Amino acid sequence: VTPEGFPLAYEVLAGNTADKTTLHGFLKKIEGQYGKAERIWVMDRGIPTEEVLEEMRQSDPPVYYLVGTPKGRLSRYEKALTDRPWHQVRDGVEVKLLPQDNEVYVLAQSRDRVHKERSMRRRQLKRLWKRLQELRGMPLSRDQLLLKLGAAQQQSPSAWRLVHLQVPEGDEPWQFSLRKDRLREVRRREGRYLLRTNLVGRDPAQMWEFYTQLVQVEEAFKTLKGDLTIRPIFHQKEDRIEAHIFMAFMVYALHVTLRRRLRDLAPGLTPRSVLEKFAAVQMIDVHLPTTDGREVILTRYTQPEPELQMLLRQLRLSLPNQPPPRVTARGEVTQ
Repeated sequence: VTPEGFPLAYEVLAGNTADKTTLHGFLKKIEGQYGKAERIWVMDRGIPTEEVLEEMRQSDPPVYYLVGTPKGRLSRYEKALTDRPWHQVRDGVEVKLLPQDNEVYVLAQSRDRVHKERSMRRRQLKRLWKRLQELRGMPLSRDQLLLKLGAAQQQSPSAWRLVHLQVPEGDEPWQFSLRKDRLREVRRREGRYLLRTNLVGRDPAQMWEFYTQLVQVEEAFKTLKGDLTIRPIFHQKEDRIEAHIFMAFMVYALHVTLRRRLRDLAPGLTPRSVLEKFAAVQMIDVHLPTTDGREVILTRYTQPEPELQMLLRQLRLSLPNQPPPRVTARGEVTQ
């Protein structure tokens, strides 16, 4: 994608391909196809290996990257990051920078993400706590209890790590309690991401924008299945798979273009809300019989409501002309 988020190209991999085995080949392929340039690879934590990252740092010119880190890495650098100052990169988003050798670790904190993750954690913990209280009041054997506890754990995996259970071997009542130390740790890390990059000296706001593009690309998968209502299709032939992905890529490119246009001309609106408004415009066929047994077919789109007309003017868009009529003759349709 471009720095503005517009998609340029995509690659299709064979099934059952491990993520960490793909990056090295991609680096060579992109360089061979498009030449050497100052590119920035934004990746999830499961994509690169330490060997490939070292190769990217030692490359001439260096290949820049911005990658997420495992949660355990935050524990390693949490103490060193404590004394670092926060830098505000935009409203509600702050970062801390920690130089390490030829890299910089970026601790990002999003206020919106804090609220979202905290709300999700509270709902899950409340549901789990209620279920545990229900189970404690049931006359269950130990085996039955363990099965139901396993089901509760599967339903609330994140909240499960915040609860301590004691299930004795005998007939003694089982107990559960809140692990307050883990809860404090989880609260402290909610809405925070630890990134690593070799973009030493870059503006923190720019690095945050780069990383949000990865989130937007990941959202594309939800977009294609949700906002754009592209249902799953299970192809068997490779050329059909390629064609389907190409069409999905083109649709996503249009979706990104709409999002950028809304940002410039109608801030506050999302592509989803606009698509919902445009769904009111429908294409219909009007069939008119003639006296000589033929039929005139008028393909027409419905006229937009005043609210939608105002939106079209705001976005500087205009609907195309109505299609010309078609006339049936001897079972065939002619213009």
